[in-house]
Amino acid sequence: MAMTIHPSPLNSGRHVIMTTQSSRALSRLTATAAFSLFTLSGALADSAGVTFSSGNNFTEKTGEELYANVCAACHMSEGQGAVGAGHYPALAKNANLEASGYPITILLNGLKGMPPVGKMMSDDQIAAVVNYVRTHFGNNYEDAVTAEDVAGSR
Repeated sequence: MAMTIHPSPLNSGRHVIMTTQSSRALSRLTATAAFSLFTLSGALADSAGVTFSSGNNFTEKTGEELYANVCAACHMSEGQGAVGAGHYPALAKNANLEASGYPITILLNGLKGMPPVGKMMSDDQIAAVVNYVRTHFGNNYEDAVTAEDVAGSR
């Protein structure tokens, strides 16, 4: 069983020894917890009169709004990604986005530490955010995704 040294999840400046499997599980748990807190913050904001989501569904319509309020929390405002409690891949200049079905599948089904958001976004919203990411942050994939493409992938 492979063991590696990782920074302590408590950011105490100490390191802990974990199996690779434990490290991955911790990353998934951290990402899921962060996403859950993010969606909970939407419910709290709603109760305070600030609306950016409605219960379990996002209300943003444009790709830019969806990215800013949903995706940027992990992938960062300029799509540069982050490493810390988990690994959040860069979306900027990301060759994986060339295949338009790839980001659709990831949004619908999740991947590793990223939870699926398909039940929280409509087909139009998923198409909008996919098109936004594929045409921003140094990406220049001009073949637009449609709501019908998303529906066909559900």
